[in-house]
Amino acid sequence: MTTILVTGGTGTLGRLVTERLRAEGHEVRTLSRRTRPYAVDLREGGPGLDEALAGVETVVHCASTPRGGDERAAQNLIAAARRAGTGHLVYISIVGVDRVPLGYYRSKLAVERLVEESGLGWTVLRATQFHDLLVTVFQALSRSPAVPLPAGVSDQPVEVAEVADRLTRLALAAPAGRVPDMGGPEVRTLDSLARAYLRATGRRRAVLNVPLFGTSYGAFRAGRHLVPEEAVGKVTFEEYLARRFGR
Repeated sequence: MTTILVTGGTGTLGRLVTERLRAEGHEVRTLSRRTRPYAVDLREGGPGLDEALAGVETVVHCASTPRGGDERAAQNLIAAARRAGTGHLVYISIVGVDRVPLGYYRSKLAVERLVEESGLGWTVLRATQFHDLLVTVFQALSRSPAVPLPAGVSDQPVEVAEVADRLTRLALAAPAGRVPDMGGPEVRTLDSLARAYLRATGRRRAVLNVPLFGTSYGAFRAGRHLVPEEAVGKVTFEEYLARRFGR
């Protein structure tokens, strides 16, 4: 039995990874800001982090936020993992962090580099956007009579449970470095994805494709966040919607 720490263990991905690792018979500790006994803010560190890592052989680092602080959190986690003698650090990143000049993506790329240079055994997996994230975005946008979307942008959403399955396998294996990216089964226009969401939820809204400007928008239009050659996911967006909304 391995002792494993999952950061962000109560989040969308971390919760599923935790469930799978426990089902495999391992001792799993979940670390988040509010969940005891390992309630730790990684951005602050402190003795609670050392307690959480005591005796831990593998860390699966799922904690992340676009509000900032990921790099500081990773620095604290890596330092504590070194002190604890942890042998394997697994990090979930995003496809395109090295090709899309978005602030959050740059932060994720910086964390990748910290992991690679940590001196620990490491594994990094990049995945495309989860189905859940698209639904969250469409829910917010559809509060208005029209749904505005960035024109000419596509996405390749992937089922979070499938990413959790792969992270679990990686956590239980030897450190593998940067592994092949993981993308959803289809590259789809945002327009088609939004319309599928509206049909599944029974909402009538106009969909507006709005041209934008800037280097990040240009990178998304160019598909630099996509990996059609790694379309290994099985669950389509419509299948996810049918399961979630029953339509």
